[in-house]
Amino acid sequence: MNGQVFQVLGPVVLTLLMTTFTVVQSGKVLVFPMDGSHWVNMNILIEALHGKGHNVTVIRVADSWYIKEFSPHYTSVTLRSDGGFGEEFLEMVVSRFIGIMREGSTWARLKLEIEMWQSSLKMIETESEMIVNMIEDQQLMQSLADTKYDLILTDPAMFGGIILGHYLKLPIVYNVRWTVYNEAHFVIAPSPLSYVPFPMLELSDRMSFLERVKNVVMYTITEILVALLVSPTYNALCEQFIGPGTSYFSLTQSADLWLHRVDFIFEFPRPTMPNIVYMGGFQCKPSKPLPQDLEDFVQSSGDHGVIIMSLGTLIGQLPDDMAEAIAEAFAELPQKIIWRYKGKRPSSLGNNTLMMDWMPQNDLLGHPKTRAFVAHGGTNGIQEAIYHGVPIIGLGLIFDQPDNLAKMRVRGVAKTLDFATVDKDSFLKTVKEVLYDPSYQENMQRLSRLHKDVPVKPLDNAIFWIEFVMRHKGAAHLHTESYKMPWYSYHSLDVILFLLSAVSLIILTIYAVIKYFCCRICMRKTKLKLN
Repeated sequence: MNGQVFQVLGPVVLTLLMTTFTVVQSGKVLVFPMDGSHWVNMNILIEALHGKGHNVTVIRVADSWYIKEFSPHYTSVTLRSDGGFGEEFLEMVVSRFIGIMREGSTWARLKLEIEMWQSSLKMIETESEMIVNMIEDQQLMQSLADTKYDLILTDPAMFGGIILGHYLKLPIVYNVRWTVYNEAHFVIAPSPLSYVPFPMLELSDRMSFLERVKNVVMYTITEILVALLVSPTYNALCEQFIGPGTSYFSLTQSADLWLHRVDFIFEFPRPTMPNIVYMGGFQCKPSKPLPQDLEDFVQSSGDHGVIIMSLGTLIGQLPDDMAEAIAEAFAELPQKIIWRYKGKRPSSLGNNTLMMDWMPQNDLLGHPKTRAFVAHGGTNGIQEAIYHGVPIIGLGLIFDQPDNLAKMRVRGVAKTLDFATVDKDSFLKTVKEVLYDPSYQENMQRLSRLHKDVPVKPLDNAIFWIEFVMRHKGAAHLHTESYKMPWYSYHSLDVILFLLSAVSLIILTIYAVIKYFCCRICMRKTKLKLN
């Protein structure tokens, strides 16, 4: 009888003991987030940390957009400066980008790149002023130091959290996909350009020769632009507040842990590093029941199902002619449409289309009647579509959106439209192809199964590793020394130069010896002839 009891209770007791030994007792976490859609997924980590009993402090700037001052899950510290990521500024930038894209020419594409760099540099300038004001506020810095945080959790898409973590000498954990420098892998992991596509080029990991040329050229150009336009500003801050010889690049690379917001269902396979932990889709969750009025609308679609459309945080409205074309195309479909839209109501809107200022996107994607998702290509939306197995019609515009959609297109789960040339006919044709070609649904369902077939849920894995850093005061054993090496040593150029020099010296020595003996032989023969 006792043996039977042990067989039943033994595994349970063992699990409880293991859990007990790995618990971190009420750690103190300092969070320096990025606003907008980046805050949406950072807040999920914060809520999970709060749920595990940790005390969380969030630093927010004066012009915070999504980050609220008061929350049951964290205590906030509001800086007196703007952070350069305010709602009005970003809406103006996106509106400008849309106008340029609609021009639909090569020159327009170049103008868009210039505008993106100018907007980014404007944000960097504003953020740099915020960093100076923040660190020179000695009362604030002393308060943060006295609290004795266990680590800082930050999004390295901006630099404030990185430099603050080093200033306070805290272990640093990233919630990351992008840094100011580049996509996270390109900062810390080997990235062979022969099969690792450079971000924003919409290339796959199977490149032709000309595509590889493009990959190398654009990577080189971007490296030069970052070195000339971005690094000097941040390097000056590093010299001022961290110490001589420090740089933005070395500080960014030296984080203890990189919680990466992708997985290899989303990203192409590529080299990685021991301190990169993948948590792609950690924000995804099973759908909840819809509000009754929305459920009634969805059910009224019958066997045709529902299409949902949302263009994310930044794109609340479209040019009037584009909105009219999309509305007119939707009106010809038998499906019901739920469209998140804040702009002027199109006159061609059909009775089958419901417009909303906000919609429960995750719950709609998880509804069994949802057939397709018209999306802008943000990481969060694509991950939710993968999780729920819903194929995508892509309207990517800026930043990483077109590149994200290109990855989905390669996998056969999305069809994309050119933002510059989209009209009623092209939109309708694309939607119908995704709806009625079963391969899109089948491929997305396969990705969904792969994404979910993991031993530990991504969010649980992320929280485990954050607590791991708390328990061990960092993760130094996962660091490589590569970030401390000069670029020529990292690429072994000094070794190659030494070996080439040694080989050249040997060849020259052999040549000199042979030449010497040849000359001696010639001289001897000459003397013999003269005699």
